[in-house]
Amino acid sequence: MAASNRHVTDYWLSAVQQLTAAGIEPEEARLEAEVLLRHVLGIDRAGFLIRRNEVMPNNAAARFSILLQRRLAREPLAYIIGHREFYGLDFLVDGRVLIPRPETEGLVERVMKAASRRRHAESPVGHVSIIADVGTGCGCIAIALAVHLPDARLIATDASSDALDLARANARRHSVEQRITFVHGDLLDPLPGRVDIIVANPPYVASAELAALPPEISRYEPRAALDGGPDGLNVIRRLLAQAPSYLQPDGMVLLEIADGQGHAVTRLAQDAFPGACVTIEKDPAGLERYLIIT
Repeated sequence: MAASNRHVTDYWLSAVQQLTAAGIEPEEARLEAEVLLRHVLGIDRAGFLIRRNEVMPNNAAARFSILLQRRLAREPLAYIIGHREFYGLDFLVDGRVLIPRPETEGLVERVMKAASRRRHAESPVGHVSIIADVGTGCGCIAIALAVHLPDARLIATDASSDALDLARANARRHSVEQRITFVHGDLLDPLPGRVDIIVANPPYVASAELAALPPEISRYEPRAALDGGPDGLNVIRRLLAQAPSYLQPDGMVLLEIADGQGHAVTRLAQDAFPGACVTIEKDPAGLERYLIIT
């Protein structure tokens, strides 16, 4: 069938078959084929439903074929279309940064609750919470917090200048660039002083486990944002060792961790903050996910 005679649905069905054959789950394949088509056609889901029986424009068909081949090579969909939703906000993403995950939204929720409690009960009148997002990547944590905590001041650090360039673009995209200070450097080193809350989604995958991750992760996402060393705790260990020197006496630390790391990170946190309250909270899937130090 010539390209000029094929309908949008024909391309969708063919893409679903190819994606499934490439190892992508059928339900995910159906959604991703639709997302790619919507992307090249410049339409939303309602538009897709309306236009699915129309003939596919030749220029869109050519572009769709190129993008589909990238996905068949297991490049993440978010990198192909160039953006990903996180906490109700749309973020630019590419191979310079880790793709935001849903479980990290739970980290943002916990920081927001903590900052709100500080503002209403624990802090002096007029006090502005200073929150440091360590290893900001695309900026999703800092920017989501800036959008939802208008009284807070954010400092976002990253060892990658390329990641910071993208994070700044995302801050401009959401009109919070004046409320976030982006600084280049290792972990907490670039902070100008003490902060009220330290939040981070650090690398926590054990080095030996990286190769077994899905190809979307192991082949394409930046290794520096994933690799936590032999036990997955190298960066967390360094971050917690630094934290007491950068945290206000009544401050908090909130980190995302891997399931199974709860006992080890609790010991690291207790060593860094003797006498502090250290808790491990689970994500909606029932997995250990959040370290909280108060």
